[in-house]
Amino acid sequence: MRSTLSRVGDIWIAVATAFTIVALTIPLFMNALWVGFEQGRAQATAWTGFSDAQLAAATNAILGDLVIGPPDFDVAVDGAPVLDERERAHMRDVRGVFAGFYALTIIGAIGALVIAARRRGEERRATWRAVRAGAIGLIATLIVGGAIALVAFDALFETFHRLFFAGGSYDFDPITEKLVQLFPFQFWQETAIAVGVVSTLVAGIVAAFATVRLEGMSPGVASAASQAGSQAAFQDPRS
Repeated sequence: MRSTLSRVGDIWIAVATAFTIVALTIPLFMNALWVGFEQGRAQATAWTGFSDAQLAAATNAILGDLVIGPPDFDVAVDGAPVLDERERAHMRDVRGVFAGFYALTIIGAIGALVIAARRRGEERRATWRAVRAGAIGLIATLIVGGAIALVAFDALFETFHRLFFAGGSYDFDPITEKLVQLFPFQFWQETAIAVGVVSTLVAGIVAAFATVRLEGMSPGVASAASQAGSQAAFQDPRS
């Protein structure tokens, strides 16, 4: 029988696997190429009244402040600030949420690696089972979330903001405020779906790799190797 501590370790590894997959996928969509493509589809130039060059300059400055910092979000176009103070405060909150997510992911990944490194024999199979379970669990979650996003993304988007941001700090007027003009609703819906699709594909690859590793470790091999090592350690060197 496996101990409770070992089962907790399995859960840790599974959750860390899911978080790591998402954390590695998100940066693929935080670049000027993708953002510009989606802004074009969402007609951000029409919403903002900016030229293509102005739109790109404002967007790149905001992304730079979000990813690299400092989080001033004080970009201006023709001398006029693009974002007002409430919009800038929200973007600082967004940066805080990202920082918290990546901090948790790094802690989880390091913990999972430590757990895996300390395991021996049959427990190594449990590690790969946990990795596969985390990847498959993420796939299931993303499929359900994707189905909801296709029919009720506005409700999903609202729920997310209520969970992570203070009430009243994220309600912006698309007629007068640039943050939601730069990144219209369509932008977020399509980007979220794209992140979900790529994360699902990556999770599928991880689950397949874990399965291959498991198939290469027959149940008796690890146990036999462990027992042989133990017997060798106690063998009389004079024999």
